[in-house]
Amino acid sequence: MNHLELTDYVVFFIYFIVIATYGYWVYSSKKAASTNTKDYFLAEGSLTWWAIGASIIASNISAEHFIGMSGSGFAMGLAIASYEWMAAATLIIVAVFFLPIYLKNKIYTMPQFLSQRYNNTVSTLMTVFWLLVYVFVNLTSIFFLGALAVETITGVSFTICLIALAVFSVIITLGGMKVIGYTDVIQVLVLVVGGLVTCYMALNMVSDKFNMGTVLEALPVLKQQADDHFHMIFSKGDKFYSELPGLAVLAGGLWINNLNYWGCNQYIVQRALGADLKTGRSGLIFAAFLKLLIPVIVVIPGICAYVLWQQGYFQKEMMDAAGHVKPDHAYPILMNLLPTGLKGLAFAALTAAIVASLAGKCNSIATIFTLDIYKKYIKQNASEKHLVNVGRWSIIIASLIAIAIAPALRSFDQVYQFIQEYVGFISPGVFAIFLLGFFWKRTTSAAALTAALLTIPLSTLFKFLPEITHRLIDPIPFLHRMSWVFCIILILMFLITILDPKSKNNPQGLEVDRRMFKVSPSFIVCSVLICGILAALYTVFW
Repeated sequence: MNHLELTDYVVFFIYFIVIATYGYWVYSSKKAASTNTKDYFLAEGSLTWWAIGASIIASNISAEHFIGMSGSGFAMGLAIASYEWMAAATLIIVAVFFLPIYLKNKIYTMPQFLSQRYNNTVSTLMTVFWLLVYVFVNLTSIFFLGALAVETITGVSFTICLIALAVFSVIITLGGMKVIGYTDVIQVLVLVVGGLVTCYMALNMVSDKFNMGTVLEALPVLKQQADDHFHMIFSKGDKFYSELPGLAVLAGGLWINNLNYWGCNQYIVQRALGADLKTGRSGLIFAAFLKLLIPVIVVIPGICAYVLWQQGYFQKEMMDAAGHVKPDHAYPILMNLLPTGLKGLAFAALTAAIVASLAGKCNSIATIFTLDIYKKYIKQNASEKHLVNVGRWSIIIASLIAIAIAPALRSFDQVYQFIQEYVGFISPGVFAIFLLGFFWKRTTSAAALTAALLTIPLSTLFKFLPEITHRLIDPIPFLHRMSWVFCIILILMFLITILDPKSKNNPQGLEVDRRMFKVSPSFIVCSVLICGILAALYTVFW
């Protein structure tokens, strides 16, 4: 297979030097404050709106998108873009309703919010859940897909790729959130430019294959050759209905998935928690605009690969050793077809996405473990410097665990869907706890604890219900399962709360002032523009 050449390595090396130099400069210029936990974990008050927005996207976009979502584009088409486009609308809701509550109550971590709003039992239980998901699902999948991509493109062994990615990401992460936030600006620029180059070249390959005059003429060809790949809403009976079940992407489980991810997730919200409300909201709306662009970068190349594969291209490369088609091979194969130099840029973009996401995830793991486990239960009187060092060691240990587990993911065809489904085991309960905790003062700690304890058992029950009933019940799509579990947990929390007479005067209820949710005219204009674009996209590609 065609691998990187000298020019490609030069391009990649330039990217590496720029990131390393800029990161070291940011770290050195703020080294005096690096022993302060709020500065190290949150970069309190020092990130601009564009740094916040870029860092959110850089942390979110990773190999699971370039490789996993592109692979889903190959398999099912544009419908997978719902995760990105509906996320843009979700970010608006988070900016308007969630962020003001966090900032007013001086929240720095999600477990801290649960501790203040409910009690330490709820907080600690959810902290353990989050750490398990972050390390064993998120971090592990990023390492696996990243190493798989780098192995395919460079020819270097999978194990060496894992180690190299870990070292690169740990170096950036050890500098704290400020280094991550500002290097993410460059990472986003590289991943967007490199991603657009890969998309352009993929369309150009299709254009050449079908003797089109321009690259833009390739888009109608894609639609003609793979019409089933250009529908956003699947009907019941479609092959991929179980993964994206019809209107659930517009008015169902996808909202629970997105609102939990973007609004109740340390990994994402952390970027805005160190800023003032205006800056944080501007960063979130900027991230929403960037989200609209992501399917162009990752899904369209996947569809291009599918059309070219139908025409007989890279038949062997798309197969595994057992002869099965592996959709997640699509993006690396496309990158290997790029001209020398451009391949290096695309490789730098992919690496930027992987490393930024690894760094962001590791920082969140360190933040939660250090502030909500170590400081609270192990060494309450620890100095700021000691806590920062504990955070750094937790990053190294979490990375080692993820690296050890990552090879086990080779058995999955579409790792992106694996991530969404298994994160979804805790999403309904987490979102219910946060939603009622925000907006219903009466919600009790007992109700929240019930939700925390039941979310995984209920999700597991609904997943295996067909086997339990000997197939009397059809398999339930995981987005529908999330909706059912969410509704059941909401009802239980409501009943437990109203049956407790003390809930009428709950001292832990939050004071919510409607003036907190007032937004600026410019924010309204941007929100309307984003919603208009989404309406147009779903109308055209229904």
